[in-house]
Amino acid sequence: QVQVTESGGGLVQSGGSLRLSCAASGSSFRLYHMAWYRQPPGKQREMVATITSDDNRNYVDSVKGRFTISRDNAKKTMYLQMNSLKPEDTGVYYCWAQPSWEVGRGAGYWGQGTQVTVSS
Repeated sequence: QVQVTESGGGLVQSGGSLRLSCAASGSSFRLYHMAWYRQPPGKQREMVATITSDDNRNYVDSVKGRFTISRDNAKKTMYLQMNSLKPEDTGVYYCWAQPSWEVGRGAGYWGQGTQVTVSS
């Protein structure tokens, strides 16, 4: 069982920046595949960015060039640096983790989410 906890959300004006953090439990964090998802108000949850255990990164088109996903294996923490924020980035941001040895055998682990609100 992996526990993940997000932090860093808040209210920011359009054009501003925020950095989200996701702390994970367990001694094998370096072997976890990680991701950020978000759920805008009234919409379905969507993938924002992913980072694999070997540091391959992927982004949804709408955030490319503005958001950067990263990880610090020593701190067992994943980050999402969000720059040039837009009102459409508003939503609850969720951290997801899956140990590489559980791929194909489970749905991964979710955090409780952190609210990001971008005012226009």
